[in-house]
Amino acid sequence: KAVPMISLRLRKTFRNTDTPFSLDVAYEIGGSQKHVVLFGPSGSGKSLTLQCLVGLTRPDSGYIRLDERVLYDGAARVGVPARRRRIGFMFQDYALFPHLSVLQNVAYARTGCWPWRICAAERAKAQAMLERFGIGHLARHLPVQLSGGQRQRAALARALNADPQLLLLDEPFSALDPLLRERLREELLELLADLTIPAVIITHDPDDVDAFAGGLILYNHGRARQVPDYQRLRRDFATAGQCLRHLQEEEGGLLPRCRSVPAAVFSGALTPRPVSARIGDAARSH
Repeated sequence: KAVPMISLRLRKTFRNTDTPFSLDVAYEIGGSQKHVVLFGPSGSGKSLTLQCLVGLTRPDSGYIRLDERVLYDGAARVGVPARRRRIGFMFQDYALFPHLSVLQNVAYARTGCWPWRICAAERAKAQAMLERFGIGHLARHLPVQLSGGQRQRAALARALNADPQLLLLDEPFSALDPLLRERLREELLELLADLTIPAVIITHDPDDVDAFAGGLILYNHGRARQVPDYQRLRRDFATAGQCLRHLQEEEGGLLPRCRSVPAAVFSGALTPRPVSARIGDAARSH
């Protein structure tokens, strides 16, 4: 049996809220499933899973293993800080620092709290990453001066500039219009094909599932079910939406819409540090 690239068991409960929520998931991702999609209703625990993986939220119990590295183990009291996990995380809203240039944003994954002190080597590395995404000419621009597609490329460049062992993408196309979404989906497919690391992608779009799902994990009410043979099942249906609905019906009826996890839940799960500090933890890898 091949060693899975990602192996996790996560339990996290929020009781002191108007809408109590409990995450309880366990699965392994590896082998041919280089890219995996987390699919399910809003508030079902997908983003919370990514926050646990990257180290922004600490589970109540369980474990997280990336190849042979133990990133978290509740029983053994192991908890590797986010900055040392070597995980690239692209936030749903991209979370670029508005006061930093595009190049400084990308270099932040390696320079940390002193983005204006970028050595020549790090500047060259960040510039090369921007050139790879076709936005090298925007290095001195501020995020507010970028289009939606350019912001997405800058956020991806920052995530990959940390030399991660795992890439997490939280709804990478949700902020884009349909035509731009289709074009950037193709670009991301080409990018992921060239990478040698696994990627976990959250989406609500059946077309994204079709494009990226080497493996599929269905989420609902804080629980998850792995669908390793999605591509084979998909051939029996005219559209991705029909296939996903069928998989949901197999659970014993159409999945009800989950109650959204209140914002207070996530603000409580994260520490009360400023947003910039939390983004910095996810961006840095050294």
